[in-house]
Amino acid sequence: MKAGLPLPKVTFRTRVRDEAVGGPNPFRWQDMTTDDYFAGKRVILFSLPGAFTPTCSTYQLPGFENNFAKFQELGIDEIYCMSVNDSFVMNKWKEAQGIENVKVIPDGSGEFTRRMGMLVNKDNLGFGARSWRYAAVVKDGVVEAWFEEPGLCDNHGEDPYGESSPETLLAYLEKAKTEAA
Repeated sequence: MKAGLPLPKVTFRTRVRDEAVGGPNPFRWQDMTTDDYFAGKRVILFSLPGAFTPTCSTYQLPGFENNFAKFQELGIDEIYCMSVNDSFVMNKWKEAQGIENVKVIPDGSGEFTRRMGMLVNKDNLGFGARSWRYAAVVKDGVVEAWFEEPGLCDNHGEDPYGESSPETLLAYLEKAKTEAA
């Protein structure tokens, strides 16, 4: 995936809280499309191998959450965290992490990730098909800037992290703002 290309058009199966449902689990299904998330906005999308995993839970997700106000000051409307996990897992992970600003997108079937060219096998970890770690600045559904971890391949022995970090994206946005001024 490179800057200038549009995001793939897919429908994501999400679960949203709805008190009208009642009971101990008041959630209902809601389909969300690529356009629902990205049309008319400048956002950050970052994708990672799995909810509740060490790097994702310790550095990446909290880093984007803790810097949310800085990203907004630099012209970002929303920050989305995606993983090849279902909506139940993504919602529970967001809750467990105490996330209030970053929104999660479940790519349970991996369709979006596959169309992005970022679906890899992680059988060596017992995960199956998952996303390679990447981040992008997306404006109105088109990739403005792309940040991919090196070594994209199936069953990679390591979990590279740095190119898709919040610090890297902040540096890009700060430089872009300075150049535009």
